[in-house]
Amino acid sequence: MFVIAVWAAHVLAARIAFHMQSGKLRVMQKIRKGLPVIVLLAVGFAPLAQARGIPGLNVSGASLQEPAVAAAVRRDGISLDEAVRRAEAQYNARVVRTEVQDEDGRKVYVLKLLSEDGRVITVRVDAQTGRMR
Repeated sequence: MFVIAVWAAHVLAARIAFHMQSGKLRVMQKIRKGLPVIVLLAVGFAPLAQARGIPGLNVSGASLQEPAVAAAVRRDGISLDEAVRRAEAQYNARVVRTEVQDEDGRKVYVLKLLSEDGRVITVRVDAQTGRMR
């Protein structure tokens, strides 16, 4: 498709130059000199346009989660595995025990973590919102 666009631009420029008088030919030569720059810019931005069209790919970097994952968390909450992963990352400790409790009709994950210096940390994670206490 790129080759066709370049060929069409070249043919159009050649036809216009053929029909113009000699005084206006200088303008056409300036346009033809700028054409490669325009084509290179178009080719340079083509991958960005294609990347935005790929489903599930986050090009902007605005969010660390894919939109589908974030929507699933809002709708279904988070899993125990996800709660463990988040707690270990936040507290820089390893989960050594997990428990699922029901508090006022809400599912809560109770995680016991062991830090590198030997401290035991208890974290409660709301399964619906993912909020840690």
